[in-house]
Amino acid sequence: MSGRSRRGSAHTARQYPRTARVNEILREVLADALERLEDLDERFELLTITAVECDPDLRHAVVFFSSLDEAEATALAEARVRLQSAISSEVRLKRTPQLSFIADPAVEAGQRVEDILRSIHSDPEDHSPGEHW
Repeated sequence: MSGRSRRGSAHTARQYPRTARVNEILREVLADALERLEDLDERFELLTITAVECDPDLRHAVVFFSSLDEAEATALAEARVRLQSAISSEVRLKRTPQLSFIADPAVEAGQRVEDILRSIHSDPEDHSPGEHW
């Protein structure tokens, strides 16, 4: 029997790369910080942090978000320093990454798929009555 265990946090941590853990922690911290900022700025109300991708050296992190309004993207850029401050005060890291913000392309792609499916199901004239998918 080897010294390795299939259970335990040490083994789980090895299976779950450090960068992925940091990304998830940063996403949670930023989501909480945005909730607090909603009270100060209504532009954050319909904004959701969907993912964070941090460089392994922790110098830079890209924050992906979904939003219904362009003003929310501007608000994120304006709040960058506050959000970085939230990270530095809540997460113990060697350095605090500089944040940049990008609208999540997966959200837009998902919306396109939904629109296509809606158009297919709402236009019965294009299909014969006996045709099924």
